[in-house]
Amino acid sequence: MKDILDVLIDIASTPAILVAFIAVVGLLLQKKGVADIIRGGIKTFVGFLIVTAGANFVVSSLEPFGIMFQKAFHVTGVVPNNEAIVAVALEKFGTYTALIMLAGMLFNILFARITRYKYIYLTGHATLYMACMIAVILSVSGLDGFLLVLFGGISLGIANTVFPAILQPFTVQVTKNDSVALAHTGNFGYAFSAIIGKYFGNKEKSTEDINFPKGLAFLRDSTVSITITMGVVYMIVAIFTGNAYVTEKLSGGTNYIVYALQQAGSFAAGVFIILAGVRLILAEIVPAFKGISEKLVPNAKPALDCPIVFPYAPNAVLIGFFSSFVGGILSLIIMAVTGLPIIIPGVVPHFFCGATAGVYGNATGGVRGAVLGSFLQGILISFMPIFLMPVMGDLGFAGSTFSDTDYGVVGLLLGNMANGGGKMLVMIGILVVLGLVLVASKVTTVRVAKKSTEA
Repeated sequence: MKDILDVLIDIASTPAILVAFIAVVGLLLQKKGVADIIRGGIKTFVGFLIVTAGANFVVSSLEPFGIMFQKAFHVTGVVPNNEAIVAVALEKFGTYTALIMLAGMLFNILFARITRYKYIYLTGHATLYMACMIAVILSVSGLDGFLLVLFGGISLGIANTVFPAILQPFTVQVTKNDSVALAHTGNFGYAFSAIIGKYFGNKEKSTEDINFPKGLAFLRDSTVSITITMGVVYMIVAIFTGNAYVTEKLSGGTNYIVYALQQAGSFAAGVFIILAGVRLILAEIVPAFKGISEKLVPNAKPALDCPIVFPYAPNAVLIGFFSSFVGGILSLIIMAVTGLPIIIPGVVPHFFCGATAGVYGNATGGVRGAVLGSFLQGILISFMPIFLMPVMGDLGFAGSTFSDTDYGVVGLLLGNMANGGGKMLVMIGILVVLGLVLVASKVTTVRVAKKSTEA
């Protein structure tokens, strides 16, 4: 039994295998031929590996940028990092995390079946990280054993069902169809950016319609424009950092300007790889998901990781990243002046969350929406960790914290209930939220979808 559980946990914890397995199940339910099933499963599997490789490329090129930034401008403080805090927490809460993750996925399918929120959350690592945070906070409340797994699974199932639903009206505007949803731990922030774009932007002036002079027409190629833009930014930070530090600590002796250009090129290469992988995944997973929609959860939609929206507005990706990062820098200055804990802008969350926020802000408010929406989202993910840190601090995690908005929403909700009344209030609160979700799904989803279609 334990071996079977370990295998299931390994599958659930490996996004490429999990989504490929889902694709195969969908094709089997459609009674497709062996060739179609093999092709669909393998291409989905490889597509996710391509996206992962691209993401790793981006992360590896951004890490030295963050180090140079801190050195150049003499900044110290907490850097929000999901991987770091999860790595620490898993040592003590690994079993509960895995069980909550599996329970949460089952509750997600159940809620998708019985409510109008037909979204199956397929971003495995995001599910794992959220399960880990929930395990920590519910342990603080005094829950343990079966009740911790049960209510942790319900909490995760609610989050993984509701957050894609909240964002879906705006995802439809991004993708121009209702066949796929977005599953990432920044969904609340992306919806916030889209709302800002809607009310303060200008939808008629899209980031993708930016007109370049004929001599600069090559900048419409996203790979070229990203490389040039990031090259300039990297070189500026490298110059402020100094050749001595870069060559001794980071580049292995390579000249600091050459190293900066190399990292900028790596960043652009990573984005190119991500876009290629996304196209491959969407070409396979959406048709394959038809089988699950017909048999298990009627009208279900696959909810996938944030890079799925990057191809729809490549210019907004870069604009969103920079705007979000500027929001993080402004937040850092405010924290330093007011005496609040210093949250150093994490380049990785500001890229993935900021870029995605830029795409959504552009969909509802054009260039102005992309800039303003992602900028304010950047401020949001800078200040949210300050309020989340005390919830985690009792367990010794104050040196690091979660970065994205959905962690803040779920963590602050559960954490404040735990601090206010312990495990009884947590259980009652989770059940109340579940009840509200079930009622709201019957009343509002059709209206929201209709308004989104009209927009």
